[in-house]
Amino acid sequence: MDTYQVALVGECMVELSGLPLTRTYGGDTLNTALYLSRLLAESNVNIRYATGLGDDSISEEMLAHWQNEGINTQLVSRISGKMPGLYLVETDADGERTFHYWRNDSAAKHYFDAVSPLEHFVQETGLDLLYFSGISIAILPAENRRKLLTLVQKAKQQGTTIVFDNNYRPRLWPDGDAKAWYADCLRLTDLALMTEDDDLAVWGDIDIEQRCREFGCQEVVIKRGPQPCTVISGLQQTQAEHFLVAGERVANVVDTCAAGDSFAAGYLAGYINQWPVEARVALAHKLASTVIQYPGAVIPKTVMPKLQLFCPK
Repeated sequence: MDTYQVALVGECMVELSGLPLTRTYGGDTLNTALYLSRLLAESNVNIRYATGLGDDSISEEMLAHWQNEGINTQLVSRISGKMPGLYLVETDADGERTFHYWRNDSAAKHYFDAVSPLEHFVQETGLDLLYFSGISIAILPAENRRKLLTLVQKAKQQGTTIVFDNNYRPRLWPDGDAKAWYADCLRLTDLALMTEDDDLAVWGDIDIEQRCREFGCQEVVIKRGPQPCTVISGLQQTQAEHFLVAGERVANVVDTCAAGDSFAAGYLAGYINQWPVEARVALAHKLASTVIQYPGAVIPKTVMPKLQLFCPK
């Protein structure tokens, strides 16, 4: 059996959090890559992360950490004179977080300045699945956004499944042009992972199903935090299938960071294994509800849900 090739595109930054401050690493697509790698560690799946890092010691630490998590780092570019971005996290009594960023000239913003390793890989080998997010697009200069979308289009034409997560951060869109770029992303998307609140912020409404249908998506997952998740598959068919799957209530929410990222990883793990929708969502909910009971984006491996417990009989 051939190895299933997955690539996730985005940015990982240095995270400072807690009192006293501790240093870790995080980023939406990196968190998804890490959890996906853990879930599929015993599967014939290669999880690759595509981003730019510097030639500094912190970038070396990041690479070593990702490799230790089983993530393939061959698509990482090392960009001389640049460094990873940094953010500081403040967490309130309800587990909600406030972020302060220093990322204006991070290495990841320059990943597409030259021909990237991801472009070479798509051209020479090809991918089964390519995942990117609203943040993946937002951090890039306009010219490099277009390069990324051109690459996504090429991969799609080769038969790659394109997955887009609508993670939206208003401060990354100072020109107010998020709606136009999100439209371009959705036109290329097969599987859309949509946080309802983010979609409302971008579009001013939550008519997600109709919007994704009009843009040509095949499947959409509508995330509503602890509320039931909606999945619509066969969007381009006469009779689309609708699924409503309840989440898990958590009494002790410690930190909501990476809830959506880990949900995406759980859903994709089931999707790649061709599980029924209900099983995919059950794993996604379980992982997300576990993650929010621990501080930071990455939980200990020892408390990870077991993939086998959710595998359909």
